[in-house]
Amino acid sequence: MTPTSPWFRSFSVIVLVALGVARSEAQPKPAAPVPAVQTVGELRARLEAHVTEARFSGGLWGVKIVSLDSGRTLFEHHADRLMSPASNTKLYTGALALDVLGGGYRIVTPIFAATKPDRAGVVQGDVIVSGRGDPSWKTRGAAGAAGKDFWSTFEPFVAVLEKAGVRRVTGDIVADATWWRGVPHGAGWTANDLNDSYGAEISAISLEDNYAELRLSPGAQAGDSCSFTLLQPQTGLVIDNRVTTVAKGGKRAIEATRVMGENVVHVFGELPAGEQDEVVNLPVPRPANWFAAALRAALVKRGIVVEGGARSVRWPEASPVGAKNFKLGELASPPLRELVAAFMKPSQNLETDLIFAQVGEVRRSADAPARRTTEESGVLVLGEFLKAHGLPVSEVRFEEGSGLSRNNLTTANATVALLKLMATHREAKAFGDSLPIAGVDGTLRRRLKGTAAEGNVRAKTGTLRYANSFSGYVTTAAGERLAFSLMLNRVTVQAGRSVSAELDEVAVWLAGLAGRSEVAGR
Repeated sequence: MTPTSPWFRSFSVIVLVALGVARSEAQPKPAAPVPAVQTVGELRARLEAHVTEARFSGGLWGVKIVSLDSGRTLFEHHADRLMSPASNTKLYTGALALDVLGGGYRIVTPIFAATKPDRAGVVQGDVIVSGRGDPSWKTRGAAGAAGKDFWSTFEPFVAVLEKAGVRRVTGDIVADATWWRGVPHGAGWTANDLNDSYGAEISAISLEDNYAELRLSPGAQAGDSCSFTLLQPQTGLVIDNRVTTVAKGGKRAIEATRVMGENVVHVFGELPAGEQDEVVNLPVPRPANWFAAALRAALVKRGIVVEGGARSVRWPEASPVGAKNFKLGELASPPLRELVAAFMKPSQNLETDLIFAQVGEVRRSADAPARRTTEESGVLVLGEFLKAHGLPVSEVRFEEGSGLSRNNLTTANATVALLKLMATHREAKAFGDSLPIAGVDGTLRRRLKGTAAEGNVRAKTGTLRYANSFSGYVTTAAGERLAFSLMLNRVTVQAGRSVSAELDEVAVWLAGLAGRSEVAGR
């Protein structure tokens, strides 16, 4: 895309369903109308007054705003301060993947058999799906997923076996997840993250973003036990249901707890009689097992006999695929440009980490030590990318790709430099199209409605406890295209106002700016 392109406009977990608390992007009320900013000088004065207000005395701001037209810096405040970017990390992962792999890149997953099917269609031994981190095996949130059921995900896999003439498998269905080297969670994640959907296990073979949904329904009257249904089959989860019904109008609250290393989910709480159901997201441990079990069931449904069971292998176990295995076929993911949008707009952590892993493994050097994890390889490639494009390497200190790590650090300066690069990059369109649009979609669908920023700002949000960020592009009322990065750490929510509202207010000022910056060098 050219510079004139139009897109610039807890292990125990407590799921607090009743309060709507989740480690997801905040969705505040629409911003109130604010007076338009007439000149760049007025903008600077307003921004300086805003970031130095007394209510931020215990917090940290990092801000940079640059014109993509003139190259001029309109405003900066501690732009070189290392800050927690939260999900602004995803900007780096998306840019890295598009630069290294290209928007048309597809993740290819081969399917092997222990032997070539004989004339009767019999495979003597196992069938192995050799995972490469394809994040698209899902129905929730997938393009064209409306009306599709859980089993539709497996139709392409069944088709590969049918095309290869397979009628019977004497061995097991094996999900080979050894491609991902490392523990099944990101570096710097906390124990509280690991049992919520935003912290689902990372695996080379993933299914439905590695979490299932539990629907809880109140009984007919107070005191009755609530009923439950797991909406996805073959998960291996065991539900210990202790949810009871309370009188209509009563308080609803659900807590779901799973102890590390166990597959039993203990569900506590209350639901009012006569009121709507609750759906709780439950991460599935060892998701490659879930995939293998579900694929086996799908094959049996189609009439392919599987005499063995379903199992998985993962690092540091050895891959079961060897030189003597017969390749039945392969499946290709959607193009990378779609995969980047799929994680960027909803801020999906697992899918981001899988794309980060893809870059790391594709660029893994032949002499890399065996102990180097997939994640570490991705971090090394990120450093090479930053250096190759003249971006400030020392200002980007990441240890994983999604931003869930509390140890990731970057600056507003580095983030704006990345945005400037991607505005003229060969993959500029894919990168710009992947960003949430204010008031329209993704994590911005409920933000900035009814303001000059609606339909104009394209930016990535970021939210962790005590860390908020908002970085992307906006076109001013004067038609000038800006890149901005707003980072605010160590500030608590104040009564009647969310932290993200502090960032949104700035975005509205930028969108309504009537004056233009001076052309650089004049």
